[in-house]
Amino acid sequence: MKHFRTLDDVDVKGKRVLLRVDLNVPMENGRVTDATRLERVAPTITEISSKGGKVILLAHFGRPKGRDEKDSLRPVAAALADVIKKPVAFTEDCVGEPAAKAIAAMKDGDILCLENTRFHKEEEKNDPSFVAELAKLGDIWVNDAFSAAHRAHASTEGLGHKLPAYAGRTMQAELDALEKALGSPAKPVIAIVGGAKVSSKIDLLENLVTKVDALVIGGGMANTFLHAQGVQVGKSLAEKDLADTALRIMEKAEASNCAIILPVDATIAYHFQANAPSHAYGLDAIPADSMILDVGPQSTARIHAAIDDAATLVWNGPLGAFELTPFDRGTMVAAKHAAERTKAKKLISVAGGGDTVAALNQAGVANQFSYVSTAGGAFLEWMEGKPLPGVEVLKA
Repeated sequence: MKHFRTLDDVDVKGKRVLLRVDLNVPMENGRVTDATRLERVAPTITEISSKGGKVILLAHFGRPKGRDEKDSLRPVAAALADVIKKPVAFTEDCVGEPAAKAIAAMKDGDILCLENTRFHKEEEKNDPSFVAELAKLGDIWVNDAFSAAHRAHASTEGLGHKLPAYAGRTMQAELDALEKALGSPAKPVIAIVGGAKVSSKIDLLENLVTKVDALVIGGGMANTFLHAQGVQVGKSLAEKDLADTALRIMEKAEASNCAIILPVDATIAYHFQANAPSHAYGLDAIPADSMILDVGPQSTARIHAAIDDAATLVWNGPLGAFELTPFDRGTMVAAKHAAERTKAKKLISVAGGGDTVAALNQAGVANQFSYVSTAGGAFLEWMEGKPLPGVEVLKA
């Protein structure tokens, strides 16, 4: 990864710092129910403030079509103030007179949150005149929203062409972790990719087989690969029309010297529900009226062995129907095993994606991985090998 500019490269004292953050937090009845994203951006906000910069927060919330009070950032700004233990002022627009007046009144170290950038349709269009309106409000632009870096919007990319651009600390940590995972990793590298569908992860799999030494495929995706190899998967979730795609990915893996590790046995049930009666079967004996809902014990042992052989692990997606007991077992024990290896300093472990974060939290090991990305779509696009506009614009 080329060098990117960070807060170490700029003196923020007395400067108006347009800081793009991710404040898209879950809300219920006007209250934030999970402050993880607020906690992640807190260090950048407090650092700029303590160094005498004027912190002007830019963020989106929800998917509004024009101005909509239910998508206002006002309650989020209040929750952020609780997290950072500093006052966060708020103004009801992100451009124009309200924003200009509020910024003009700021003292060094003050923090101001501007209203939802997506209240203006020009934000998502990266409209040059809207970018210019935003740019007038600041002296420098700091991007701390890796989760929105795959989108070329006005506040996530456009500003980087108008103002001196820097990565915030959260962005910097994410980019450093990703560099360690796939950019220039300690080898051997193993990837675990699970989840329901191959169709949503074709680009991801095709990129990974050229980058990693071994690829574990689990979840409903594995059934598609097993079906392509002639295994009878019963009533299991499988995209049978993608058999040729699965075989093509396997051929590409072989050409790239990447070992594909598929399940060798499965935990099956006849009903998709928690605590449904379940049994482990070899792949040659899956009952025709049953569903594969998790990897079996032999597959789990193989995944453990693959983790033991690796110096770096990249993980996206669960190995089974982890939201239902006992079909969470494969994912839980693999996550705990990876966490133990990480703790013993024998593994660099990087994980990301909504279900993956939920599964690691469920296993109680999210804080034991080297890095867990909450970036969702941006993490996936990075794993697919695609350039991210919000990162490219930060490169020195």
